[in-house]
Amino acid sequence: VQLVESGGGLVQAGGSLRLSCAASGSTFSIVAMNWYRQAPGKQRDLREARELVAGITVGGGSTNYADSVKGRFTISRDNDKNTMYLQMNTLKPEDTAVYYCNVLTETVVPGRLLKNAYWGQGTQVTVSS
Repeated sequence: VQLVESGGGLVQAGGSLRLSCAASGSTFSIVAMNWYRQAPGKQRDLREARELVAGITVGGGSTNYADSVKGRFTISRDNDKNTMYLQMNTLKPEDTAVYYCNVLTETVVPGRLLKNAYWGQGTQVTVSS
């Protein structure tokens, strides 16, 4: 699965941005899609540095959000276009980060269920005060 993010940029506090993540390849195996972010300076341990911002399941469309973005961010998906979105409103300087698209896949192979995770290249979001 290949992922391409877009929509990042520079915005003033209180403004809005919409991120997109287009998936290609074996998209039929995607079961969940997530947005993570990595704030400036948190580079030492990649797994701890990235914060889960929002997630959505492909089948049922269930969503979940980090407490810090609830009420301001909305995650959605267009299955026909294999694209996920993150609408970010009322942005704050502390939302400044590189935002990463992440998808989880499941593939049935003889004898077991094969799970994988894929990441996009990231898109910078900068919120000025």
